[in-house]
Amino acid sequence: MKTEQAGVGSPSLSKAEIAYRWIRERVADQTYQPGHKLVLAQIALELDTSVVPVREAIRRLEADGLVTFERNVGARVAMVDQGSYTQSMETVAILEAAAVAQAQSRLGADDLDAAERINDRMRALLDDFEPAEFTRLNHEFHETLYRRCPNERLCTLVELEWDRLNHLRDSTFSFVPERALESVEEHSRIVALIRARASAQEVERAVREHRSATLHSFQNSQTTTAPTTDLQTDS
Repeated sequence: MKTEQAGVGSPSLSKAEIAYRWIRERVADQTYQPGHKLVLAQIALELDTSVVPVREAIRRLEADGLVTFERNVGARVAMVDQGSYTQSMETVAILEAAAVAQAQSRLGADDLDAAERINDRMRALLDDFEPAEFTRLNHEFHETLYRRCPNERLCTLVELEWDRLNHLRDSTFSFVPERALESVEEHSRIVALIRARASAQEVERAVREHRSATLHSFQNSQTTTAPTTDLQTDS
């Protein structure tokens, strides 16, 4: 597969960056599942490049916590645990709240209308609940609000934590479906705050509390039910 077919090819990206994004995407969508061995030569062949940029990409992914490297074993997609999930949820609550607060003044009526349409689609799923589709729309809703953040580094960090969450869980809402209605209502309140030109601090607090509430719901569910499933996204 050439890099253009992988959907990450761009004249402005280095080969190492292309490899990094290509592998990260496959970890996030679980094409490469926890424990999957990453064969550098095979990935290089897929991307029509040498192993040098692939090796650099693997080092970055190791620093991100998505890949582990063991001597005489090689690179593998990192295994997951509940502690990692909790830490990523706490991190994304802080980072995304800051990103939405910075994006607030740049969000126009079209952006907010789009967010509300996505939330309406989420609401429509509540009667015949589909956790995977609900989670996909949830990510789309949040991205609609934070993507206007002028701080590119902050956006990159938010996206990285979303990828980690995708790697850690298929869907939090599979474990706490009752949280879905609360989440939709909180989405509506966040959009209303932005429309009303609430202060950046108020918007940031609302987003952070929204993300934290999902984590707390999940943690509460785990204290009442012994976990029997390996951690495999989101909020």
